[in-house]
Amino acid sequence: MVNAPNRFETRFPPFKTVVGVDFSGAAQAGKTAWCAELSCTRRLKPGHTTPKFRLDSLNRLGKLAGSDDRDQVLAYLVDRISSQEQTFWSCDFPFGLPIELGLGRWKQQLAYLNQFDGTAKELGRALVRRTQQRVGALHVRRRTDRETQTPFDCYHYRIIYQTFHGMRDVLLPLADHPHVCVLPFQYGRLDPDSTLAVMVEACPASTLKRWGLPHQRYKQSGGRPPEPIHRSQRRKILSGLRPLVDISEHRRRVLMNDPGGDALDAVLAAVGGWQGFARADHGAVATDDRYPIEGRVFC
Repeated sequence: MVNAPNRFETRFPPFKTVVGVDFSGAAQAGKTAWCAELSCTRRLKPGHTTPKFRLDSLNRLGKLAGSDDRDQVLAYLVDRISSQEQTFWSCDFPFGLPIELGLGRWKQQLAYLNQFDGTAKELGRALVRRTQQRVGALHVRRRTDRETQTPFDCYHYRIIYQTFHGMRDVLLPLADHPHVCVLPFQYGRLDPDSTLAVMVEACPASTLKRWGLPHQRYKQSGGRPPEPIHRSQRRKILSGLRPLVDISEHRRRVLMNDPGGDALDAVLAAVGGWQGFARADHGAVATDDRYPIEGRVFC
């Protein structure tokens, strides 16, 4: 009998680089969205659950894109994902919507968002009305949200901008790109001899919960400098990251001083997303009745 997980795992190309993206759907997304690029001394494949990474670069997406404007930042991100070969991308925004909303399979969901005539806020309200009509509740979580204890459902008002702009402005233009594979929706694209970029959904808060590290009070709001409690929590998180990632003193200072904790979230997205991907039973994920429709958090 063929072992399904092994059959899927052997179809992945080796990865040279792991990139974590702390995403923002704000109008000036480049101010708070961060990108962390990690490398490893060996090529990475599923099963490599605890490689020792090195943090090679850590930047605001606005700096990389040359603008903080959301449209330019997300266009830069799409271009970079589609052009950076053999790279594993771990992005902190919801990739799909709950089955209970009745919006169809993943590409139908992308089409729905693309055709939606309104803002992200208006989309959130429309999805709440739809949920009330279909299940008699204001919100419903995807199964993966319950399993990984994400802080919010994927159309909560705190996350709807990430969902709307991440799915419509990043995933939609990448969904048919020949050099990109978005999981868990596109397992059929995998080819061990390819140079595919692979994308997964991550959640830093869920990763911190799994590691038993502080998942609250490490973020400061309003662009203010971190207070002693935020710095204390970040030191604990960085201590937990020490066995997993080599981080220079300069970048450690960046992680400590960034007001919103977004730079740290980018690193957590990269490491946590990779670990979730590396230990996943991809055969079971690919044939699941929910994940290939509403998405799966790798954390």
